Amino acid sequence: MPPVTISSSRSANGIDKLDFDDNRHPPSTADGSDAGGLLRDDESLLSNVVDGVIERDRRRLRRRAVKYLSFVSAILSCLCAGSITAYSLYGPLFQSRLHFTQGQVNAVSTAAELAMYLPVPIFGYLCDRFSPRPLSLFAGILFGLGYLLAALAYHSGPQKEGGFSPAVMVISFVGVGSGTSCMYLSAVTTCAKNFGRGKHKGLALAMPIAAFGLSGMWQSQIGSRLLSERSPEHRGEVDVYRYFIFLAILLFVVGIIGSLALRVVNEEELIDEAVSELERSGLLEDSPFFQRSVLHDSSNGYGTLQSSETIFNSAESDDADVDPMDRKPRRRSLDARRKTWLLNNETRIFLLDPTMWFLAAGFFLVTGPGEAFINNLGTIINTFYPPPSPGPPTSNSPATHVSIVALTSTLARLLTGTLSDLLAPTAQTSMFDEQSAKRFSCSRLVFLLTSTVLFSFGQLLLASGLIQTHPSLFGVVSALVGLGYGAIFSLGPIIVSVVWGVQNFGTNWGIVAVVPAAGAAVWGAIYAAVYDSAAGDAEDNGADRLCYGIGCYAPTFWGMVVCSWVAVALWAMAWRGWRRRGIAV
Repeated sequence: MPPVTISSSRSANGIDKLDFDDNRHPPSTADGSDAGGLLRDDESLLSNVVDGVIERDRRRLRRRAVKYLSFVSAILSCLCAGSITAYSLYGPLFQSRLHFTQGQVNAVSTAAELAMYLPVPIFGYLCDRFSPRPLSLFAGILFGLGYLLAALAYHSGPQKEGGFSPAVMVISFVGVGSGTSCMYLSAVTTCAKNFGRGKHKGLALAMPIAAFGLSGMWQSQIGSRLLSERSPEHRGEVDVYRYFIFLAILLFVVGIIGSLALRVVNEEELIDEAVSELERSGLLEDSPFFQRSVLHDSSNGYGTLQSSETIFNSAESDDADVDPMDRKPRRRSLDARRKTWLLNNETRIFLLDPTMWFLAAGFFLVTGPGEAFINNLGTIINTFYPPPSPGPPTSNSPATHVSIVALTSTLARLLTGTLSDLLAPTAQTSMFDEQSAKRFSCSRLVFLLTSTVLFSFGQLLLASGLIQTHPSLFGVVSALVGLGYGAIFSLGPIIVSVVWGVQNFGTNWGIVAVVPAAGAAVWGAIYAAVYDSAAGDAEDNGADRLCYGIGCYAPTFWGMVVCSWVAVALWAMAWRGWRRRGIAV
């Protein structure tokens, strides 16, 4: 049957079933163009849109996967990096086996503390300017070499019997301390930049920091239980040589893993947002450095200061006249100059902020005593058991108290990170923000000041002499110090990221984290001086210069109590400054 024709008027008014005839040519439009071609163009456009959406979703999933893989790697790094916190496990053995004086034992721990804290601004600078991955690789190398040299030095025996000099042990722990800061900072900076803009940034920072606190606990348990001495007379004591070899291998492998897995996702967005914020604040117009760093030479047509959007859009439009092969390097160069300017400017703002110095001074006064307590746990416990006492029982051993400090510190880090996310006040910038504000809020500074008071109570119990007569209560001191110490080190980086942002977090937190080095050195020296003075001459107390009684430590811990309360006052002053500026901390 021949096909039925249809009038043009009917075709114009609607769609006829014959329009779907496969043998029929597509109709022409009024201007004579092919309607089928237009349909194919529409289908092609729709296909391109769908492909673009699919590709965008794939990129988003890849970024998400990279972000959480980096988070897992950061947790692993921190879970192993805090090996130095188990120092009190083998520090007393340096005295009894290598015949170190208390001053020499403290010199080793102080060297590790200085190496762990003093280079942190440099490591943070490198982490911000480049990437956390090279820092993780460098940490693995430092750990491997440091612990290997320490194992050889310990295995050689006392210096009087042909062993290595104590200086060799000091040098080895310089590598351990530097490796600790590299691995810790690369992990925490990765988490801060990947999760610092979300609503759970406190928890995202608290988890790797808590893992860092746990590292000393599980490593000390492995050392005292799986790598302990096999001889009957030293049963229960760690085999330091095998323990150091274990740590060298473990931390080198973890450093390699971090060098492959630690990645910052969407760092360009962080830079863009920070530049826009500075532009809104008016700092760009007043910054000659911005002209030098971002604008091209005046000979290239960039002789006046413009807004950042105009500058970068202008640079992109100029790319149209550039050879395609040169476009990417030019854009990378522009992005690098913008990032350099931003991070340098953020560092300048941070250093010129008076509240930063109050925050750093408080850290100096609190973290130094905390480090001194942790490093000298073993010798403090031994002062409770003078001869002919057989020494501390297993329930009051250094390994037990290292675990108590680690567990309470971890608990405090997780609690303060989680609670600060839930209860911390939010900035109110509009009527809607005010209406949706939390009914109850609690500043992070409340948690910080409370934890410092708890920290001081632990020192007060020890200084008062109560523990000397009741050594079984020393666990209370360890728990209070662990709670305060952990909360302080958890809230510190969170506060820095909230007040000064995350784009320059590695450098900013690195600057604050320097001060514990000075605090550890000062209080380590004070503790050693008081201990050695109370120990008296070697002829009266044996060749090992051991000390027993409250006089070995009480003056030191009274001073620590005073410093903790001064830190509370300084942090209260910083809090008042932030409230005046409308910063919701």
